[in-house]
Amino acid sequence: MSLAEELLDRWAPVLVGLELKTGSRGRFEVAIDGEEVFSKARLDRFPERGEIVKILQPRLGSPPEWRPSHNK
Repeated sequence: MSLAEELLDRWAPVLVGLELKTGSRGRFEVAIDGEEVFSKARLDRFPERGEIVKILQPRLGSPPEWRPSHNK
């Protein structure tokens, strides 16, 4: 699952938008409301699986229950 898919799967109802931009030289940055929260250039690595979700959850809150349950 891509990062964009993971974020939309969790927080689609509360996100106003999600923007993906192509870059050069392997750049990978994540920002929320214009504030950088992860930078591959600064940390010299890609994020670990689930790391971006852990960074964003305090800002976005727990993912809402927004899909109907099929366990009935």
